[in-house]
Amino acid sequence: MAFDIEMIKGVYSKVVERVDAAREITGKPLTLAEKILYTHLWDGKATKAFERGKDYVDFAPDRIACQDATAQMALLQFMQAGKNKVAVPTTVHCDHLIQAKVGADKDLQEALNSSNEVFNFLESVSNKYGIGFWKPGAGIIHQVVLENYAFPGGMMIGTDSHTVNAGGLGMVAIGVGGADAVDVMAGMPWELKFPKLIGVKLTGKLSGWTAPKDVILKVAGILTVKGGTGAIVEYFGEGATAMSCTGKGTICNMGAEIGATTSTFGYDESMERYLRATGRNEVADEANKIKDYLTADAEVYANPELYFDQVIEINLDELKPHLNGPFTPDLATEAGKDMTEKAKTNDWPLQVEWGLIGSCTNSSYEDLSRAASIAQQAIDKGLKTKAEFGINPGSEQVRYTADRDGILEVFEKLDAKIFTNACGPCIGQWGRYEDPKNAPKNSIVHSFNRNFAKRADGNPNTHAFVASPEMVAAIAIAGRLDFNPITDTLINENGEEVKLDEPTGWELPIKGFAVEDAGYIAPNEDGSNVEVIVNPDSERLEILTPFEPIGNKIEGAKLLIKAFGKCTTDHISMAGPWLRYRGHLDNISNNMLIGAVNAFNKQTNFVKNQLTGEYDAVPKVQREYKANGIKTIVVGDHNYGEGSSREHAAMEPRHLGVAAVLVKSFARIHETNLKKQGMLGLTFANEADYDLIQEDDTFNFLDLDQFAPGKPLTIEVVHADGSKDTIIANHTYNNGQIEWFKEGSALNLIKKQNA
Repeated sequence: MAFDIEMIKGVYSKVVERVDAAREITGKPLTLAEKILYTHLWDGKATKAFERGKDYVDFAPDRIACQDATAQMALLQFMQAGKNKVAVPTTVHCDHLIQAKVGADKDLQEALNSSNEVFNFLESVSNKYGIGFWKPGAGIIHQVVLENYAFPGGMMIGTDSHTVNAGGLGMVAIGVGGADAVDVMAGMPWELKFPKLIGVKLTGKLSGWTAPKDVILKVAGILTVKGGTGAIVEYFGEGATAMSCTGKGTICNMGAEIGATTSTFGYDESMERYLRATGRNEVADEANKIKDYLTADAEVYANPELYFDQVIEINLDELKPHLNGPFTPDLATEAGKDMTEKAKTNDWPLQVEWGLIGSCTNSSYEDLSRAASIAQQAIDKGLKTKAEFGINPGSEQVRYTADRDGILEVFEKLDAKIFTNACGPCIGQWGRYEDPKNAPKNSIVHSFNRNFAKRADGNPNTHAFVASPEMVAAIAIAGRLDFNPITDTLINENGEEVKLDEPTGWELPIKGFAVEDAGYIAPNEDGSNVEVIVNPDSERLEILTPFEPIGNKIEGAKLLIKAFGKCTTDHISMAGPWLRYRGHLDNISNNMLIGAVNAFNKQTNFVKNQLTGEYDAVPKVQREYKANGIKTIVVGDHNYGEGSSREHAAMEPRHLGVAAVLVKSFARIHETNLKKQGMLGLTFANEADYDLIQEDDTFNFLDLDQFAPGKPLTIEVVHADGSKDTIIANHTYNNGQIEWFKEGSALNLIKKQNA
């Protein structure tokens, strides 16, 4: 069944006219990304050509997707917006609050027992406001979206950074904070700086042990975790069209790990096959009518250097299997001897304790079938896994079909644990240790997207490496990080030397997909009588109180923390056990910045309280400043706020009284989240000024009353000895965003406009 088919037809009815107008106004052929962006302008047909990386543009996304951890805060905000129903099709997916520990059935039941209050809240809010609800166990948000909602040429935003997965089906799909989603739910335009464009030309064809995952692992190694910031990555070439739709999704998914706004592929036959296999013949038929408009103009791909800001070319015939990590997804290493050398040099444990397949990145039927072909070989050749093995199917439809076709049975014969159709270990929901902070040094391999320290299991000593599902299976069998299945052999239980053959699999199930209960609950047509109840004594949910404006006078602000090195949203607002408080702003604020490294003592969660001179936990110190009416400032390094879209990383500092975040550079989503919550997100005009900040500093903003687009702010830094430095801070606020700051938050402004 095709969801929202009339909406999709409506989008397609405008494509030709709007793309032709954009082509005329820009005076050049268009990339696919440009076609989708110009098709979705809030004001309709293009009347000007937008400058990439400079112009802020209002867009009208077609739909919204939220996962259960971020949906709580997004919907709590939407409840304050004064609307009776969402303005665009919206869905909520329960996939984050299920811990992987024992196995699918018991883990799901435990999640239902422990998080029932939250699930009931999300279901009732969805029912009231016309939102589609996917219950716990239905699957991972991005796999479910790809199977049911993504469509070529569409624009979607989602409250999860891996919303970009839908680019595998030709969308411009972008991860945002919940406040951005609330704008669109409330019928408002969504603002984005018009992205730059990076073209990736894929020549040759994937074969053997090389998988789509290796493409993005290679790209991550080239561009690093911030090389795609502010840009859409568009893949094209013979290697792109030869790839499956879900393989394209894998590549787009991990575009979040290079900081890209999103990634996408032009519409082709693999997408049509996937649409038809997932019961969306009508969408495929409609797409085929305008298929030339759902990919770039031919001239663009023929001469990409003329139309993209940067072009990367990768020959898939020469690409080798990769493992990226540890601790960062852009540290790329080819499998085999290169890994041996790096591991020995860096003292990475070569023995692998776990191999994990799943997450929104690699949990499709094709992924499972290719990994299962390696598992079946192990059985046939008398091999057993030397590492523990875990599988997270991407959706109930994938799980049911894989079970019907005997794929899960193959994994089970190798003693693999089949976990719930949910994120599980990928987002820290893995009950691996009783005391993760004191767990031993070890290595794991997984097919997930992120591998920051403590990300999967809470253990800072777990060295996590990212690889394709088939490589994860092979390494789980071999038990060694530097195993290269292309060249290496293994000794089986009979003492014989055996070699694994190349993986095989099915792009789509031969018998078609099947499912008994996909897990979808449609909302009431009229939700006016649905009551949403939040217990005032709940530790999980809390009705929001609007933020007060910070004001145009900041004097005597204290330094809360000067963060050293990488400071991701995991460092600012941890996941794992803290997921239970995602709907309770005050309670979850007790994890604020507890993972950030203090530049002055290189410790986490241990900062100086300038009021007492004592050192204590970051949230505790900040709460004391708040109790005394003292504003504070956070200072950070490059790419601050890298990682997930979680707006809690902005809302917690805002709630506890942080007025400004001053860093060398921001990750895109986090900078926007700070703006949405009425805070100051600033960057050093001179990065070397970061070194001027001392532990006992206070800050005076000298010209905040003149806050204006393009005008830097001047900050006086007063040191403990009375000496002073003056710092110039840049910002990217436009007039509309300055209004958010003046009103106290973007939500305050929406509520005011809807009054």
